[in-house]
Amino acid sequence: MNTVRTVSDTKKDFYLAFPKPVNQVYRRVVDELLVEIHLLKVNQTFVYDAIFALGFVTTFDRFTAGYKPETDRFAVFHALCAALQFDSDRIRQDAATLSDLATRSPNDIKTLLTNLDSGISLEPLSGQLQIISTKENFKYSRLLGVGLYALLEISDPEEIADSAKREELIKLVGETLKFGSDRLLKDVDLYRSNLDKIEQARQMIADMVEAERKKRSQKEAALSSAKATEVSSETPDNPS
Repeated sequence: MNTVRTVSDTKKDFYLAFPKPVNQVYRRVVDELLVEIHLLKVNQTFVYDAIFALGFVTTFDRFTAGYKPETDRFAVFHALCAALQFDSDRIRQDAATLSDLATRSPNDIKTLLTNLDSGISLEPLSGQLQIISTKENFKYSRLLGVGLYALLEISDPEEIADSAKREELIKLVGETLKFGSDRLLKDVDLYRSNLDKIEQARQMIADMVEAERKKRSQKEAALSSAKATEVSSETPDNPS
């Protein structure tokens, strides 16, 4: 008999794959991704697609920017995927495919996301959007919402930067895909807000590290100066 994996199982597998302590600034991000995606995967209505992959990769990359050492950052992502029973290479490749598509065809991406009857075909995105809009009881997720937002951000950064235009565009996407705009708007706003918060945390830590470095440098300079003065006072004057 198959047993449903628990959150504890997933966390245990993560720490087996990444036995080192996770940098404290990013620990909450990693833990929330583990729990959130675990709960998605055990839901029978969850369907993996490249939009979800883009949301996953975008969230991880944006929220762990600055993780030191960089090699540990890649190891954390690999451990996340392993614990969640995903192929990390496939996740990255699927996300890159959509990012490249949005970069190459920004106008078509924007049109497709807001009008599925436009006649535009961009695979694999077109097929995935059709499934989302027609599948009964489609399982929307926050990471799918971030993936959609990432496509809009790549295709039209100026409109996304304008709060009024961004809200109008996101509402249209939610209505086009038939899962409603309220949840998508809320998730995008929360995503943007949390990005600002973690950037502030990173800056605060960077400022603290820099202040400590300056303090240490000044202390070392003062000690060196004191030693130089002491040596100078102990050196006898040359006879004239």
